[in-house]
Amino acid sequence: MTVYLVGAGPGDPGLLTVRGAELLARADVVVHDRLADARLLDLARSSARLVDVGKSPGGPVDQDAINEVLVTEGRTGAVVVRLKGGDPFVFGRGGEEAAALQAAGVDFEVVPGITSAVAVPAYAGVPVTHRGRATSFTVVTGHSRHAVDRETNWEALAAAGGTIVVLMGVAHRASIAARLIDGGLDPATPVVAVHWGTRPEQKSVRGRLDELATMAMEPPATIVVGSVAGLDLAWYESRPLFGRRIVVTRARDQASELSRRLHDLGARVIEVPTIRISAPHDGGAGLERAARALPTYRWVVFTSANAVGALLDRVPDRRAFRDTSIAAVGPATAAALAARGLVADLVPARPQADGLLEVFPAPPSATSRRVLFPRAAEGRDVLVEGLRRAGWEVDLVEAYRTVRLTADEETRKEVAGADAVCFTSSSTVTGFVEACGADTCPPVVVCIGPVTESSARNAGLPITRVAGSPSVVGLVSALVAVLPSSP
Repeated sequence: MTVYLVGAGPGDPGLLTVRGAELLARADVVVHDRLADARLLDLARSSARLVDVGKSPGGPVDQDAINEVLVTEGRTGAVVVRLKGGDPFVFGRGGEEAAALQAAGVDFEVVPGITSAVAVPAYAGVPVTHRGRATSFTVVTGHSRHAVDRETNWEALAAAGGTIVVLMGVAHRASIAARLIDGGLDPATPVVAVHWGTRPEQKSVRGRLDELATMAMEPPATIVVGSVAGLDLAWYESRPLFGRRIVVTRARDQASELSRRLHDLGARVIEVPTIRISAPHDGGAGLERAARALPTYRWVVFTSANAVGALLDRVPDRRAFRDTSIAAVGPATAAALAARGLVADLVPARPQADGLLEVFPAPPSATSRRVLFPRAAEGRDVLVEGLRRAGWEVDLVEAYRTVRLTADEETRKEVAGADAVCFTSSSTVTGFVEACGADTCPPVVVCIGPVTESSARNAGLPITRVAGSPSVVGLVSALVAVLPSSP
């Protein structure tokens, strides 16, 4: 039985350590703070039990109660992850939790996290040390009046020089500034305060030490005092989609690439899973038969990455495709095949059913005319009918189903306040309207291709841009073009 005290980092989920991600994937129970990014919880298994012990000022969950939860859960023998914002041992009370576990005889492991004291200034373009400016830095809390007035010798910090990083000090910043100035620090010393550092909501405010009391800021904020605060090596807040709120409408397990690209450009991604991919009605029996009969087919046609995964999960030996050609409707589907070690023999320049029909060869006269077409239960019949008219014998196999999901009221409000929504297929348009309602649609609507555009128009949604190339890369480029700068 082991309880893992895992540092979640300061906010950006990409700053979670490899060890932390590994433990989350194994966890039976995750006991988490309110400051842990919700996307980190997606790394846990779907069967994991999530226990929210997030504390807010005056909130009902105190540290003793959290300690008791950890001891109780730890004694069950389950894999317990205590996910804490920042680093567990940097003003995170991780030491108190470790002491409680030790006293109770429960094994524990500490997994350090990236502390906001270093990461947040870095995201604001401020190194805490810099040649010629600072050779040391001090991290101090300004959370309580007692800590400010009695526990910290601000005058000694002022005399020591170097960089001073104040965590949780917004409420007492006037006293902190006065004490530092009284200790001899120049009133003109540069100061930067960073709100929600490392997150898309990050906002940096710069000024002088004697202006700290009146600088506009809200908690949570990291305050940096010192010569280095005069540097502005901006990178995070200058990204092309920084601060933009963009809705991604895909099945949750498919949104990762698009979400990652948008996040890397600074966007705050609002994932709204409007569909869930489910097993076919027959439980996959048709796919099993098709996989066994694969050598009898002249072609296999794929029109989605989901279909690729559904069939290839049942084909353990890729040599089964030795005498069978593969067609992919577009580059995204071809990429899904490539990830499985297969190269599509045919990919149309126009990535849609009509485009594939235009380049699909005529059936041979002497060999098999059989075509296997695994697709969604709700798929369109354009390709099937076109191939059959051309003389091909098409075996249509249900590979998966798309189940509609409904968004809750909080999600609908978040969607309505977003800057843009991007649609990757006709099914996501339909799913979005059913889940959220057309009246919640953000002002900017970007579609991956003309078929999706047509579906969006039919749903009454205003179209801002269609991607130049029907791919995730094209979709992101279109978003950058219509959302060129921060709001």
